[in-house]
Amino acid sequence: MKTVGVIGSGKFGITIAKLLSENVNVLIFSRRDTVAHAINNEHHHLGLDLSEKIVCTNQIQEIGEQCDLIFPVVPSASFRKMIVNLSPHLEPRHIIIQCTKGLDVGTLDLKAVRNGEAKIKPTDVKTMTEVIAEESVVVRVGCLSGPNLSSEIMAGEPSATVIASRFDEVVSLGKKVLQSNIFRVYGTQDLKGAEWGGVLKNCYAIASGIISGMGFGYNLRAVLITRSINEMVRLGHAMGSSKKAFFGMSGIGDMIATASVNKSRNFSVGERLGKGEKLDDILQSMSEPAEGLRTVIIARELARHFNLHLPIVEILFKIIFEDFDKQKALVYLMNYPYTEDVDFI
Repeated sequence: MKTVGVIGSGKFGITIAKLLSENVNVLIFSRRDTVAHAINNEHHHLGLDLSEKIVCTNQIQEIGEQCDLIFPVVPSASFRKMIVNLSPHLEPRHIIIQCTKGLDVGTLDLKAVRNGEAKIKPTDVKTMTEVIAEESVVVRVGCLSGPNLSSEIMAGEPSATVIASRFDEVVSLGKKVLQSNIFRVYGTQDLKGAEWGGVLKNCYAIASGIISGMGFGYNLRAVLITRSINEMVRLGHAMGSSKKAFFGMSGIGDMIATASVNKSRNFSVGERLGKGEKLDDILQSMSEPAEGLRTVIIARELARHFNLHLPIVEILFKIIFEDFDKQKALVYLMNYPYTEDVDFI
């Protein structure tokens, strides 16, 4: 495995590329000529010095032609289009380990869903590996998930992740190209659980940020994280994942990282909402999307379909999209008639 492909040159795409460059050559795809020039000629991007082993192309077919192993790192809203564009250059020999913690809803308009003009059914919702299966001939797929704050990894701090796949060779190869003395890679065959864990924690990271922005401390945040795991297990299990997945790296591990500090985009969005900023102003100032905003809409619809009680998701939706009063929301959650501590295992 001489050259590994990365699709996406945002912060996490560059993070993955830097990790890979410790072990292999990396070919990264970006649509922007300025990014390709910065990486290829200056070996610098997003304020980071990059290894000469990282080369950038703006021709997506080169990824399929030169790389047997590919890591897509693009927002969920554009993931399907990316796979459709890549698909003519893919063969069954390829292995894809996706790094996107989001969901696909096909042609459904999430704004219409948000406004009550459309509904989401479970069959409308696909994880990124399911999108890969639908749009390409690639069979050996996996996902990378876990507590992966890019700023800390880029700073050389020790961290870990999990690669999930039903194929042992996908997990083994992912470990081989990514693992180092400061980056540990765990494996699991619970692909659906790992994807749903990485997806759902984004919602609760926003909620945790709101609590922080309102000025509350760690007691309340601990309560929120604990009850959030409860909701994640219920919804993930309804969508076909195991329950135990949410107690590993892609569930509670990722939750602790992204729901604790403003290095997470989702936490930052919530913190700014908690301080009183308007959502439109926050979105206009962001260079990359916060996946949790899309996921809140989808999770709320799925909970209603399954008749699941997910009070945090429900009240979070109202705060974000209906400008519900945050103090009233807190009172609502503190008085919600759930008193059993652990009843979801």
